[in-house]
Amino acid sequence: MRARTFTESGRRAQIVRAAIEVIAEAGYAKASFSRIAKHAGLSSTGMISYHFAGKDDLLAACVTEIEEITGAFMQPRIDAAVGHVAQLRAFVEANVELVGEHPAEIRALIDLVKNAGSQSAGVNGRLALFEEHFRTGQAAGAFGPLDPRTTALAFTSGLDAVVATAAAAGLEPTELTRIGRELADLYVRATAPESAGGSA
Repeated sequence: MRARTFTESGRRAQIVRAAIEVIAEAGYAKASFSRIAKHAGLSSTGMISYHFAGKDDLLAACVTEIEEITGAFMQPRIDAAVGHVAQLRAFVEANVELVGEHPAEIRALIDLVKNAGSQSAGVNGRLALFEEHFRTGQAAGAFGPLDPRTTALAFTSGLDAVVATAAAAGLEPTELTRIGRELADLYVRATAPESAGGSA
């Protein structure tokens, strides 16, 4: 496979950006090539077809781009947190605040996950990561006598519901910070060792 030129890479990024914004505004079902081309300022859909094998290929590129953006925002905060509980808190707070920093990306990702079955593997992979986090944290004494699988499922489902609601409501950053902190407090209390008396 030949390497893309700088111009081709720029055009490809432009199309992905336009697709993300169209999905965020109009939804997955209405994100046609013609609509994306118009949003990107392209004269025809041929340029999209030149860069992407089809809609699934373009949507996969959108998911990759969104994951890179969210990772760049969240990962430094998670890495700076020391210990299982602090990392859990950092993930929750960063994930909720992410809605205010990158609203289009979050709305688009929510719609893509809901409508594109090909993204289920990524969702399952995330669930496995949190299950392992609760299991290793439990072994280290950071979490109480919980079932890691059930806890990971409840954690991811609850967090996703809050993020989706916040994204739809268009909340202010200060409100998102408050919600993220309260949600993190809730999860920390719910997973605390019995000796901690359920306190954060």
